Amino acid sequence: QVQLVESGGGSVQTGGSLSLSCVASYSTSSHYAMGWFRQAPGKEREFVATISWSGDRTYYTDSVKGRFTISRDNAKNCVYLHMTGLKPEDTAVYYCAAVYTLWSGGYRYTAAEYEYWGHGTQVTVSS
Repeated sequence: QVQLVESGGGSVQTGGSLSLSCVASYSTSSHYAMGWFRQAPGKEREFVATISWSGDRTYYTDSVKGRFTISRDNAKNCVYLHMTGLKPEDTAVYYCAAVYTLWSGGYRYTAAEYEYWGHGTQVTVSS
């Protein structure tokens, strides 16, 4: 069982920045791809970004490309999401997720493929 705990959410104005962190309890001997998802009120959970265990492969949803950066520190069992140029439409609860992968360079970008989820952290962007 893998436990994920997110932190770093908050309220910012349009154009501001926030950095989210997620600490995971998985064994460092296993390969886990990590992802960030978000869910706004009344909407379905959507993919934001993913990163491979190796850290050298990432993938983003189009709406955040150039503004968000996903990274990880396997020595600390942490994954990060650095968000810049925030817009009101980025307002949502952000969730960290993990999935075991055989290949260290693998990643996933659909929610159904992820095995473990955090409880989420709220990000609010005001205009």
